[in-house]
Amino acid sequence: MSERTIGELCETLMRLREEAEAGGGDKAVAKQHEKGKMTARERVDKLLDEGSFVELDAFVEHRCVNFGMEKKAFPGDGVVTGYGTVDGRLVYIYSQDFTVMGGSLGEMHAKKICKVMDLAMQNGAPVLGLNDSGGARIQEAVDSLSGYGNIFFRNTIASGVVPQLSVILGPTAGGAVYSPALTDFIFMVDKIGILHITGPAVIKAVTGEDVTSEQIGGAMAHNQISGNAHFFATTEDECFGQIRKMLSYLPSNNMEEPPFCDSGDDPYRVDESLRDIVPTNPNKGYKVQDVLTRIADGGEFFEVQPLWAKNMVTGFMRVGGFVTGIIANQAAIMAGCLDIDASDKASRFIRYCDAFNIPIVTFVDVPGYLPGKAQELGGIIRHGAKLLYAYSESTVPMITVVLRKAYGGAYLGMCSKDLGADVVLAWPQAEIAVMGAEGAGNIIFKKEIDGAKDPQAMRTQMIEEYREAFATPYQAAKRGFVDRVILPEETRAEIYRALVQCEGKRQLRPRRKHGVMPC
Repeated sequence: MSERTIGELCETLMRLREEAEAGGGDKAVAKQHEKGKMTARERVDKLLDEGSFVELDAFVEHRCVNFGMEKKAFPGDGVVTGYGTVDGRLVYIYSQDFTVMGGSLGEMHAKKICKVMDLAMQNGAPVLGLNDSGGARIQEAVDSLSGYGNIFFRNTIASGVVPQLSVILGPTAGGAVYSPALTDFIFMVDKIGILHITGPAVIKAVTGEDVTSEQIGGAMAHNQISGNAHFFATTEDECFGQIRKMLSYLPSNNMEEPPFCDSGDDPYRVDESLRDIVPTNPNKGYKVQDVLTRIADGGEFFEVQPLWAKNMVTGFMRVGGFVTGIIANQAAIMAGCLDIDASDKASRFIRYCDAFNIPIVTFVDVPGYLPGKAQELGGIIRHGAKLLYAYSESTVPMITVVLRKAYGGAYLGMCSKDLGADVVLAWPQAEIAVMGAEGAGNIIFKKEIDGAKDPQAMRTQMIEEYREAFATPYQAAKRGFVDRVILPEETRAEIYRALVQCEGKRQLRPRRKHGVMPC
C-alpha cells in the first residue's frame, strides 16, 4: 500500500469541503434562488460578521437505510451549524438547507442542532435558528420525531438562560413549529416564511375550509393576527438587520448585564415638545411612540410586535446608555385599554426583560380593562392576571411614568408601587383614581344631582370638583404612591437618575421550584 503524501490528503479534505458547501447541487441551489431565497450558507454569511463563521459537523451524514435512503448521502445532512460573531459578540447558529432533501429533519440533522444548542448554553451565547424545512424526514420515522423532541427539550432548558431567536425563511410546518414557538422571538420574511401546524390540504379534508398557506401561516398572518411572530420583514436582508439590532440590546446570557452603550446623547437633555404631545383632555388620543423617541438615546426606539395588540407597545431603547425594556399603553388605539392580547403581549415581554436583567420602564395612560362579553368569556380575568403576575415576580429595576390616565385595577396592573415599582413618576396631567371623574361623580354625587333643580348643571359642577380634588397625581403623591411629580421635559433625566439609583438592585424572593403563572 503506497503512502499518501500530505498534499494528497489536503486535496482530499478540500474536495470534501467543496462537496459539503455545494449543498444539494447547482440545480437545487438555482431553484432556491428562483424562489427569492438565499441558500443556508449565504444566510449565515450575510447575518454574521464577515469571515467569522466556524462550521461544525460539515461531514455528518444520515444513518437511515430505509426506502432507498442508503443510496443517498449529502454531507451536512441538510443543516449548516457552527458559531461566529455579530458585532464582535459570540453567537451559535444553525441554518436549515432546503436544497438537501428539502431541509427535512432526521436523526443526525437534529443532533447537529442539539450540539450547537448545548454549546450555546455551556458557553453562554445566543442561539440563532434559521428555519427552512419540509418538516420531519418521513423515511426516518420515529428517529425524526425523537430529534424534534430533543430540540424542544433544549429550547425549554435554554429559556431564560441564553437568548434564542428563530427566523422563518421558508416552510416550517407540523411539529417543526414548536421549536420557534418555544424560543424568545420569531422573525418572519413576507411571502417566503410559512409557519403552520396543518397545511391547506389537511384543513380542506378535515374542516372543508379553503385556505392558502399564506393566509394561515404567512408573515403578516402571524405578525398581525395570531401574535405568534414578533417581527415582519419584506426581504431577508431587512430581517437580518432586525436580528442584529435585537442582539445589540440583549446580554449574551442571563448572568450578564445588557450591553451599555454611550451614544453621546446627554442623559439630562430636556425636550419641551413633550408638553404638546400628550393632550390634557383624557379623551384625546396620541401616539406614545412620539413620547418614547424623544426620551430615548438618539431618538431610537426598537419596537417588538408592532403589528399585534397595538393598544400595548413593547420594545427596547437606551436612556443614558442603559438598555431598558419598554411597556406603554397606546392611547391612539382603543384608548389604551387593557385587553386579552395586550395583557399577553406585555406580560411575556416583562418576563423576558426580567430573565435577562433588563430594567423595565412602564409608560401609563390606561382607562381600564376593555369591557364586553367577548373579553369576559375569552378569559380577560386570567389573561389580565398574567400582567399582575409578571410585574410582581420581576426583580429587575422597574420605573413607572404615569403620563395621563391611570384608573382602577388597570392602574395597579401597569406596575404601580404595590406591584413592585421602584420609582413612580407622574406628569402634571396624570389622573390616578379608581375611575374617571365622570363615572366617579355620577356615583358619589348621585343624591345631590338627582335632588338639584338643574341636575345637569349640578352634575357638571360635582364632576369638576371631583376632578380638581382627586383626578390628579397629588393625592397619590401625598400617600407615597408617586415618588415625584415632574415636568414632561424632565422625564429623560428622571428616568436616567432612577436607572443609576437602581443599578445595584438586589431583591430576594422565597425559595421555590417555580411559580404557577395564570394560563
